[in-house]
Amino acid sequence: MDATDKPRIHRRGLYEYVMWLVCALVAAGVLYTLITNPRYQWGTIRQYLTAGTVLKGLWLTIWMTVLVMVIATVLGLFIAVMRASKILPVKIIAVCYINLFRGTPVLVQLILWFNIAALYPNIRLGIPFTPLGGKLDTNALISATSAAIIGLSLNEAAYMAEIVRGGFNSVPKGQLEAGDSIGMSESQKMRKIIIPQAMPTVIPATGNQLISMLKETSLVSVLGVADLLQSVQLIYARTYETIPLLLVACIWYLIVSLLLNYPQSKIEAHYGKSRQAIAEPTVLQEVPA
Repeated sequence: MDATDKPRIHRRGLYEYVMWLVCALVAAGVLYTLITNPRYQWGTIRQYLTAGTVLKGLWLTIWMTVLVMVIATVLGLFIAVMRASKILPVKIIAVCYINLFRGTPVLVQLILWFNIAALYPNIRLGIPFTPLGGKLDTNALISATSAAIIGLSLNEAAYMAEIVRGGFNSVPKGQLEAGDSIGMSESQKMRKIIIPQAMPTVIPATGNQLISMLKETSLVSVLGVADLLQSVQLIYARTYETIPLLLVACIWYLIVSLLLNYPQSKIEAHYGKSRQAIAEPTVLQEVPA
């Protein structure tokens, strides 16, 4: 073994020992106040942590998160393809969509979708400029839950489009030139070169967005959707135990986030190895001509 291959010995200095001491003192102080402060009401937290209403709200939060991410990922991929198009009007539409939904607060968007009937009391389905078709009552069609799903999906799709576009940009230009050299069309290059090679960049970032979306669903409580936050709000509005009920919500958000962090770290490690394997030269490449 070469001397340069030996692992380096990490020497702990005074600064590191001081930081360990500071961390230990901070942790001890936090633990002490958690145990000794009766206002946390740990008994109340244990009582409501597995209450039926809270678990129903948790389930709604989870399935809404998954549904929104599926819709947003598909729509974001479509918008990213439009964004990469060489057809200028198509590209302009994608850029306007991304800027619109990323440039306005998601909470405002949710409230706007919830009150969309004020703009369009009826939605007409049919052939434009002809009497063929019918009308649908917007109030009956868009409930609080559907408004939440629509608003979150459209907003998240704009961010997913940028993530996918970043993945597209990570594909080496040489790969695209190789596709051109064998006569591939734009759609063939997109399907066979760009999208497969962009996945190592897109998938880990999508996992981060999934965890962010889990916490972002708490905004739908302003629409009256019975998610996790709304469930605990309804309870403490009746019992006036605000702090312990909010801690119940925080605990569940933290648990689910940690459960999602584990596969996220595995995915990142997997694709990190894949990128490293691609970057390392093969045996044939190392052999001189």
